[in-house]
Amino acid sequence: MESRSLPVPEGLAGERTDSALAKLMGFSRSFAVEVVEAGGVTADGVVLGKSDRLHGGSWLEVNWQPREAPVIVPIVVPDLTVVHDDDEIIVIDKPVGVAAHPSVGWTGPTVLGALAGAGYRIATSGASERAGIVHRLDAGTSGLMVVAKSERAYTELKRAFHDREVDKIYHAVVQGHPDPLRGTIDAPIGRHPGSSWKFAVTADGKASVTHYETMEAFPSASLLEIHLETGRTHQIRVHMAAQRHPCVGDAMYGADPTISARLGLSRQWLHAMRLGFQHPGTGDHVEFSTDYPADLQHALNVLRAS
Repeated sequence: MESRSLPVPEGLAGERTDSALAKLMGFSRSFAVEVVEAGGVTADGVVLGKSDRLHGGSWLEVNWQPREAPVIVPIVVPDLTVVHDDDEIIVIDKPVGVAAHPSVGWTGPTVLGALAGAGYRIATSGASERAGIVHRLDAGTSGLMVVAKSERAYTELKRAFHDREVDKIYHAVVQGHPDPLRGTIDAPIGRHPGSSWKFAVTADGKASVTHYETMEAFPSASLLEIHLETGRTHQIRVHMAAQRHPCVGDAMYGADPTISARLGLSRQWLHAMRLGFQHPGTGDHVEFSTDYPADLQHALNVLRAS
């Protein structure tokens, strides 16, 4: 058990306990929540809840049990497909249920663990448990990811993603029919004020831009092609839910469970279809594409038959 005593800076007066704790201690937001919910934070002797507001000048006592750093565990993931492999990069088609990299609290398979299990070597800087990761897909989202294998590729791809030079095309089935049928959602995304795990459109969030176009319309849903200009966590899911058109199957963001059940879905209908960028080794533009996995194709077939 570790502990620390410190005053609340005036700059954090009025902040939620979990948010302030993450800033003061350098904890992740999720770990800060765990510490607070375990009764590990007191202000002037009073135990605080995660949504309690701090008062400037109060004296905090923080007690927590350090967690072991996540490590890459080699594992065979049969459904993970290598789409392209060379000395600089590897492009994979990630199945649902696989996280990009190890993290505290995640016990399932990871992309890096699957690559290690298949004998691939990733040699880049940064935290070892995130080696080569230049972007991520949610565990519940399938599709294309590129992983850097060399230091040059890591540097160039990180810059390209940051500078919005990567073409990221997704397909999503959402509830209802967006109006207009094609458009742009430009709305900042930040942490959800009432949840540690969700995100939302918030006034003080990060700039987030999503372009969409309706490809097919069904009685209760629409198939969209989506181009991400930015790459915020849960961006498509948050933006579509904010338009009252959540991704079908996305229970976290308000999808109708009866539709999900009818389509046989246990996750959001969202797939990273195409990925294009300048190859960090050759400088040529490369583009990769993939097909729908079986569960999404089945759901689409049911919609088309309805």
